Amino acid sequence: MELPVAFCEEMKRILGDEYDAYLQSMQEKRKYGLRVNTAKISVEDFVKISPFPLTPIPYVKNGFYYDGERYQPAKHPYYFAGLYYLQDPSAMTPASRLPVEEGDVVLDLCAAPGGKATELAARLHGTGLLIANDISSKRAKALLKNIELFGVENSFIVTEYPKKLAEFFTGFFDKILIDAPCSGEGMFRKDPSMVKAWEQNGPSFYAELQEDILRQALPMLKPGGMLLYSTCTFSPLEDEGTVAKILAMNPDMELVEMEGYEGFAPGQPELIGSSEESLRRCVRIFPHKLDGEGHFLALLRKRETADEPVMSCEETRSGLKGEEKVLWEDFASHLRRELEPNRLESKNGMVYYMPGALPKLRGLRFLRSGLFVGEMKKKRFEPSQSLAMALRREQYDNCLCLTVEDERVVRYLKGETLVLTEEETAAPDGWQLVCVDDYPLGWGKKNRSTLKNKYHSGWRLV
Repeated sequence: MELPVAFCEEMKRILGDEYDAYLQSMQEKRKYGLRVNTAKISVEDFVKISPFPLTPIPYVKNGFYYDGERYQPAKHPYYFAGLYYLQDPSAMTPASRLPVEEGDVVLDLCAAPGGKATELAARLHGTGLLIANDISSKRAKALLKNIELFGVENSFIVTEYPKKLAEFFTGFFDKILIDAPCSGEGMFRKDPSMVKAWEQNGPSFYAELQEDILRQALPMLKPGGMLLYSTCTFSPLEDEGTVAKILAMNPDMELVEMEGYEGFAPGQPELIGSSEESLRRCVRIFPHKLDGEGHFLALLRKRETADEPVMSCEETRSGLKGEEKVLWEDFASHLRRELEPNRLESKNGMVYYMPGALPKLRGLRFLRSGLFVGEMKKKRFEPSQSLAMALRREQYDNCLCLTVEDERVVRYLKGETLVLTEEETAAPDGWQLVCVDDYPLGWGKKNRSTLKNKYHSGWRLV
């Protein structure tokens, strides 16, 4: 790989005697990572059933390395069950270092395609609220799919500029994650095309963009709330430089220590000519120090004494009515979990289970509010793929449970009709929740000895 001369000179300044070790690491093969969805399965249980060898990522508790040249986890049924997400190892660190707790209201401001948002959601365990935003509607569609695949039901997927969000969410969030657009220097080994992009739009361009994003984001954080800023670049202008701007533009913000690891390198205030020693609390990740690509992280807290108005998150909903209520209750009689009736909302026959902490948001562009439960058809309710992914096997009373070795699992994921065994034929006709090793994949409609495939057409295995 031919690296830009200006970039190499800057890396020499950053790394000093370690520069040659960095260059050597750029000749090595990239590392492949897998992160377990702890909202569906524990790390210990996944290790027991993993279909391919795994090596723990020492700085991410639910992260593992795998051999990406030998195995294809994205084609395994467990991937379609939402048991894991494929992600660069170092890219797992931002969500792992933002201390999300159950009940928090969380914003992932630059969320697509969903690697960090899905981890934040998993740590909420269905409580609180996750708002995941990306200004690109196209990229947000990939974000939505991953949110649904992970079985997230307490989310709101938005496609807005930060300035617009700030009009709605002053003092609203307990935690904010900003994995900011950047020059991508840390991804050169993984994606050499980033070099050309760097030459077109370098650190100066992105530093201005990052400052603008943060200027809009800071007022959305509650007093006492925490914000994690990260990039996948080495540029001091975008890293320590942008963090210094955060501190300067809001004196109520302070840098705090985050969970460390022996391979992490501290921030370097001297790179930007600063005497602010707290910048050493930032974390730099270099590929010659860790098995992963390059990353930068900074964890900040807004002081409790900050004079910030706190936004209310109450909104009343009326629930379903009339025939829609009757059709829903008929289907829901098979559920073995409670969905609060007043949180159900129908929009032109499309039924959603709305987060309890969602305020009035008229005027915002969004792709999804809450969990899409299903659709009202003529004289019937048809459950959605996202509802299937949000359920556990024991939460629906009519399941077709297949083992991962059953060849019908792959046929189901390809959209084919299934022929049932004599024992399976004895189950009641109607909607069945199709599972692989007890983990839901989607719906099917049983009629005697066959199961009509209702797996989401856009998700099928090809």
